[in-house]
Amino acid sequence: MSEIRVILADDHAILRSGVRAILEGIPEVTVVAEAGNGEQALKAIAEHKPDVLLTDISMPGMSGLELASRVADEWPDTRVLVLSMHADKEYATKAMALGTAGYILKDANPDELGCAVRAVARGEGYMSPAVLGHVTAEFARMAKAESESSGPLTPRQIEVLRLVAEGLPTKAIAKQLKISVKTAEAHRSGLMERLGIHDVAGLVRYAIRTGLIKSDD
Repeated sequence: MSEIRVILADDHAILRSGVRAILEGIPEVTVVAEAGNGEQALKAIAEHKPDVLLTDISMPGMSGLELASRVADEWPDTRVLVLSMHADKEYATKAMALGTAGYILKDANPDELGCAVRAVARGEGYMSPAVLGHVTAEFARMAKAESESSGPLTPRQIEVLRLVAEGLPTKAIAKQLKISVKTAEAHRSGLMERLGIHDVAGLVRYAIRTGLIKSDD
């Protein structure tokens, strides 16, 4: 994988130092800037145009969720990975709804942090296992309440969407559906165009809302 340029935002200098040390131990990751609050993070993003913003939720002034929303609107090429102490579904659900690419808990081990950063940099989504089931169930309940359906999609596109949401790369999708990689890519592009969703994290959220990914609860 090519270089992954990361900005780290957290109001606790000691925590930033520890997380930076972990990130700098990942060969392809470069921490290009640090920020102690949301405003500093926005200035750093404007200057460095990073691939990933790793941000805490609770910061003075602008919260990490407000920051994530701003970044999604103003710098859509920068993927936001939330680093949080909150394992409850309310924070994680809101973070995903605001367009974040991932949500990882502060008690995660260094290997998980590395996996999360790599995943969001590749355009995929990531969520700590401890909160994934709760968030899936919440989006499923929201989908039922709103009476959403996957009607606009063809049966094949629904199959591809489900596999994308489960984290399978295009080659694996092609193999499982016994189609060519080119055909799998065409189906993926087609469903993105039909839904007006142009990133994997958005497809995952759509699949959760419409119940294509079932809750473990």
